[in-house]
Order: sequence, then C-alpha cells, then structure tokens
Amino acid sequence: MKESKTQIDLKPKPAPPATKLAREGMLIIISGPSGTGKGTLCDRLIAQDDRICFSVSVTTRDRRETETHGVHYRFVSEEEFMKLRDAGELLEYATVHDHHYGTPRKMVEEKLKEGYDVLLDVDSQGAMSVMKQMENTVSIFILPPSYASLKTRLHTRNTDDEAEIEKRLNNARGEIERYSHYDYALINDELESAFLRMCTIIEAERMRTLRFHPEIPEE
Repeated sequence: MKESKTQIDLKPKPAPPATKLAREGMLIIISGPSGTGKGTLCDRLIAQDDRICFSVSVTTRDRRETETHGVHYRFVSEEEFMKLRDAGELLEYATVHDHHYGTPRKMVEEKLKEGYDVLLDVDSQGAMSVMKQMENTVSIFILPPSYASLKTRLHTRNTDDEAEIEKRLNNARGEIERYSHYDYALINDELESAFLRMCTIIEAERMRTLRFHPEIPEE
C-alpha cells in the first residue's frame, strides 16, 4: 500500500509513563482481516508512542521471511503451544487459517499494572475472548475500503501462496461481519489518514475518567 508523501508527526511530547495513580493502563485490541494494513498501523503506533507496549503473540504457523522471532511473533511447535494453553499461560487462544495463535497472559497483566497501554493485534475470535475477560478494553476493527482492494493487497505483499490467499479472502467476509462487536470501526483507505484517526481514538480514550484520575494542585 502506497503511503502519502505528507508525513504527520504524531509523536507525543516527552513524558514519563503514566503511574497507576494518574492513569490506569488500557488494553488496546486491534483486529481485521489479513491485508487491511493493521500490522503496519500497529508498527507505526508502537514506534511513535513509548507509552504503548506491544504484546507478542505465540503461533504455530511458519515464520515469514520478513518476520523476526520474538518481535512479530513467538513461533512455537504445536506441542509447545498446547503446554502454554494447558498451563493457563494464555490470555486467549484461537485457531485461524488452520494455525494456532495465543496471547501470553503474564506480560499483558504486568504492563497494565505499571500504567502502560498494551496493544494486542489479534483475530476476532481472540478479541471476543479477551473482551469477555478484561474490563474497559478499547477495541478497533480495521476494514478495507473494498473487497477488490483487499485481494490486491494480499497479492502484492508476496507473503503467501495462492491457496493461502484464497483461504484468507474467504475468511475475510466472516471476520468483517463481526466489526459491530468492537468499539470503533476504522476504514484503512489511506494510510496517513487512517493512522491519524487511530491516534485520535487512543488519545481520547486515555482521557476518559474511568481510567484518568488527575490530581489538581493548589497552586
């Protein structure tokens, strides 16, 4: 997807991470079909806002050439995944496109307690599970401008073979039907515009009184 030449500097002014007394950390859930650009949006958000921690999911699928173990995903065997699941170490887990995905529980809970925001890039199955377990989440569903553009994006990114692309396209319609379960629906029709809208959502959510508790000094 081609980015606009005009760059918008949305990096917040330097500030220490919020303490629990000032602002509670929030869990940001990002979902959307493959090819909608949610990974790119998440990467930019993490790069520009040091108050947000990315939750690295575990998966049993093969690593792509562009991915780094422990950065994009933790790539594990099916046996390792099942051990994590059975030990209760996963906040959520689901099977998507014939592969297992899960979110490690410990990191999410620890960072939220420290006052950081935690970003989850998960499929709609996993998102529904997390929303049932965790209170006051902020959920955003990324939508393509059209199904035709989604097909084009999946082909041009050159990360999957034709059979995998068709599988993802077929699953996309069912995933998109679930967007109404999320707090926000964001159409990624142009990267800069979509990123600005995502940042606006997150900044507004940070100021909600359910998690923001400012102390006003006398002077």
